[in-house]
Amino acid sequence: MVRYQILALNHISSHGLHRLPAARYTVGKSVVEPDAILVRSFDMHAMTIPDSVRAIGRAGAGTNNIPVARMSERGVPVFNAPGANANAVKELVLAALLMAARNIVPALRFVGSLDANAPDLAKHVEDAKKQFAGVELPGRTLGVVGLGAIGGLVADTALKLGMKVIGFDPEITVEAAWRLPSAVRKAQSLEELLKQSDFVTLHLPLNERTRHLIDASRLAGMKPGAALLNFARDAIVDEAAVAAALRAGTIKHFLCDFPSAALAGLPNAGMLPHLGASTAEAEENCATMVVDQVREYLENGTIANAVNFPDVEMPRESPFRVAIANANVPNMLGQISTAMARAGLNIHTMVNKSRGGMAYTLVDADSAIDDGTIRAIAAIDGVLSVRAIPRLDDA
Repeated sequence: MVRYQILALNHISSHGLHRLPAARYTVGKSVVEPDAILVRSFDMHAMTIPDSVRAIGRAGAGTNNIPVARMSERGVPVFNAPGANANAVKELVLAALLMAARNIVPALRFVGSLDANAPDLAKHVEDAKKQFAGVELPGRTLGVVGLGAIGGLVADTALKLGMKVIGFDPEITVEAAWRLPSAVRKAQSLEELLKQSDFVTLHLPLNERTRHLIDASRLAGMKPGAALLNFARDAIVDEAAVAAALRAGTIKHFLCDFPSAALAGLPNAGMLPHLGASTAEAEENCATMVVDQVREYLENGTIANAVNFPDVEMPRESPFRVAIANANVPNMLGQISTAMARAGLNIHTMVNKSRGGMAYTLVDADSAIDDGTIRAIAAIDGVLSVRAIPRLDDA
């Protein structure tokens, strides 16, 4: 019987792990030769990842803690759970939006500094409260940078609160665009959005294009007195530049989900300990999604929501299947077909898809695929990984 070994580097919700049948899966923190790794926040960059690993599943959206490029070179898909924690993050962003509008962070700090036993406490509070007067959200403009699952939910919620919403996302997908409320106005540039928004919220992945996207120059271009919210990734903003903008009064508030030494002690900077996805529901949703994806990949070779592979699905029509990850170069399918024909294998059905420089092929054959054929395919220049996938009910 086929049995899979799963290494869990963090606590993964039992709602997800229970979807791995105990008869076929061993899951633990001390698995030595895992077929797959499940991870949340553990930093895998310095980790020696065993050669046995066929897949990595991140129970969340971001994959900055995983060496994705290195895994791509090995033909290992890295799965994530896009949208599974979107509602949790949306609700925290909404809380931050209200905190900025009503000056709650400085107000809380003021109350925390009071002497509760002072005889003039009530008068002192009454005299001081005017400095914390805020604004109401209806009619104010929210700029949403990044209109994926989370950004789209934030935009929709803001509209329902009576806000005007302007969005900017040059890489928006067709699916995200269809989901987006028609009332969201499109900005032609990030600078246009920053200039017009009373509140700006960031919902972007961290990569070389987005690192320090919000820098001193862009902060200077924000609407005077605006609030900036970052519940995406810390390095999307230049925190030193944000601190300088707060001190100069260029922006009024900065709220984020990442503690920072550069912002510590600033009265209008509110920092949370990365609580975006920290709800029981989000942890369950993320674990369930990513476990299902990893299981489908191990058992059937199916790929959905891998950050470095194309989505590939092919119904099982034969017990004999081979999965091949390879560089996206000419004549690869021809070489794979030739290797199988030389072994006397008839191809029942095949699907091949590519994503950038990566391609992935599933082949169902009419008879068993022996180890010699697997070695022959693995020897083809450009093949990154290859494995025979037995049908579980026939293994």
